[in-house]
Amino acid sequence: MSINLYKRKDGRYEARISFGKDSDGKRKYRSVYGKTPEEVKSKMSALDKREYSITEMTVKEITLEYLDTVKPQLKESTLANYRMKAEKHIIPAFGNKCCCLLTADDVYAFIGKKRKIGMSARYIADIVVLLKGIYRFAARTHNIRNPLDSFKMPKTAKTDVAVLSEHDQHRLVSLATAENDIKHFGAVLSLFTGMRIGELCALKWGDIDLDSKTIHVRRTLQRIQTGNSAKRTKIVITEPKSASSVRDIPIPDCLLPLLEQHRSADDMYVLSGKRKPMECRTLQYRFATLLKNGKIPSVHFHSLRHAFATNCIALGFDVKALSEILGHSSVEITLNRYVHPSIDRKREFMSRLSLVA
Repeated sequence: MSINLYKRKDGRYEARISFGKDSDGKRKYRSVYGKTPEEVKSKMSALDKREYSITEMTVKEITLEYLDTVKPQLKESTLANYRMKAEKHIIPAFGNKCCCLLTADDVYAFIGKKRKIGMSARYIADIVVLLKGIYRFAARTHNIRNPLDSFKMPKTAKTDVAVLSEHDQHRLVSLATAENDIKHFGAVLSLFTGMRIGELCALKWGDIDLDSKTIHVRRTLQRIQTGNSAKRTKIVITEPKSASSVRDIPIPDCLLPLLEQHRSADDMYVLSGKRKPMECRTLQYRFATLLKNGKIPSVHFHSLRHAFATNCIALGFDVKALSEILGHSSVEITLNRYVHPSIDRKREFMSRLSLVA
């Protein structure tokens, strides 16, 4: 492959690349243009050893095309999440760059900047996963070289989720059930069923079968961005995040009296007691207030789900059964992300070694 690079009269640089001859013996050429020799060379390297295409489309343009293409295939909440990440992170960082010029080093630099401002490793990974999806689409649709084809996220130190101690869990339940009120019932339900916050807010009394002692998880609630300047967000109630999240959860006996006490019409939402659901942020606010009033260490609402999983393992639950109760697609997720044995629990296990000494 021979290359001829020169400056044009219009100020741009052009490289004419010869790809040998066609079946009639005529030479085949392809021209690559750029504002600088470096830009032209970068585009040329994108051609690599196969005949990749070169496009002048920017990362912003290819991102918007991707979102428009996948729109019919995605849930409204998923599409809104993709749009938010693209508009808030991907487009500001790379939007004006020619999509053929993006490199793995650009993405590593992006990751470094996001880490410096304190963004979580999980959230950064979600953004990069979206960007990789956009480039798979671009490679498939426009035949460009995919610079992220073999990209791997840099390793990060694993951070433990703060989980309430057994004492604080007992304190929490005591405070939440002290008043003859359902106001703090969401925290108790999450601690004893492992349900996600969106699933709790979307739960109706018709989803709870007290006769069979079963909770049917069929929906989740989210507030999503609409892209409408007049009304930027809205609440949507959809199917849970994955097929494995649609599940039946056995009700522990300790919850039955509370459920029977507050039982209402099937079309009423459990946490709000109305035909209009409670928002997730309202439940989070009530939970934070409960912790503060009870002088309990501050933790995220989602930590209750982690506490549930940890308690179940400590009680000898079968991991596969626990994974299905949590709505996970694999037991690895359950063990790697949701089980946090305390140091006292570890000491208890270690002390048993003396029995075989």
